[in-house]
Amino acid sequence: MRGLEAAKRAIREATSVAISGHVNPDGDSIGSLLSLGLGIERMGKRVLMVSVDGVPRRYRELPAAGRIVRAIKKPVDLAIAVDCSSKDILGKTYQSFKNAGTILEIDHHEFRRPFGNVSLVDAHAAAVGEMIYRLLKSLKVRITVPIAQNLLTSIIVETNSFKLPNVTPFTFKVCTDLINSGVDFYELVDTVFWSKRKSSAVLSGICMARCIFLKRGRIAWSIVTRKDFNAAHGKDEDVDAVPDDMRAIEGVKVAVLFREKDDHTLRVSLRSKGKLNVADLAESYGGGGHFDVAGCSISNSPSSIRVFLKDVERLVF
Repeated sequence: MRGLEAAKRAIREATSVAISGHVNPDGDSIGSLLSLGLGIERMGKRVLMVSVDGVPRRYRELPAAGRIVRAIKKPVDLAIAVDCSSKDILGKTYQSFKNAGTILEIDHHEFRRPFGNVSLVDAHAAAVGEMIYRLLKSLKVRITVPIAQNLLTSIIVETNSFKLPNVTPFTFKVCTDLINSGVDFYELVDTVFWSKRKSSAVLSGICMARCIFLKRGRIAWSIVTRKDFNAAHGKDEDVDAVPDDMRAIEGVKVAVLFREKDDHTLRVSLRSKGKLNVADLAESYGGGGHFDVAGCSISNSPSSIRVFLKDVERLVF
């Protein structure tokens, strides 16, 4: 884990700390943010936990989730970005980060555009929560049940409940220690992973029914519109699992989900199997991510979708 000693030094020297995840937060972002915040507080620091887009419904019962705010109003000694491969995905929060004495990045993306003074990076970590666990252990911070719940949320969500190839033997060692802290594992998994709102079930069904297959079934793509969200009384987070479901279809090598954000923008979620690198494609459109999990935004128009899908087709020979 590159940068561990520098990260520890930055945390120890700070009095006030702000921690933020990325826009459109997922379980890795929220779980890492909360566990690190609670851990650093145990060191006697003043901690502000930030999410510019708030907290998705399924994570609102996590310990300390109610303390998350949307903005940093006062300068801090140390600003920490978790699960952010570039300053762009911090959203408006980055403007406040620039006023901090030091910016620390804690991230596990293979493809990154560094923006901080200090970086703690491990592209082999299954989740940022796994990195936070190692960091807190190295800082001699006791892993309490609330911290463990948040760390497990990060790992469970980022590994798709241990079904993705990013899982390592160390991932299970971490989870063993966290469960031994006293966490109700069944209840946690049911709350943050398996439970699904009605709107999510409806929107997922719409997306899957709309799937179009290209390159003899090796590419699957679909789109969900604002009209769909309104009709189902749903939110963007309700279709977070859909790209993984599309990738799971037999024969599919690349899955693409377009989400209509407004009249001008489509959010694009990419998933791949094997050696197909979707992060490079996402980066070419101003986004980023992992080798097999990435995202970006494009203009909301049929021509933009056609051009993007042509670029996807070039990945699949």
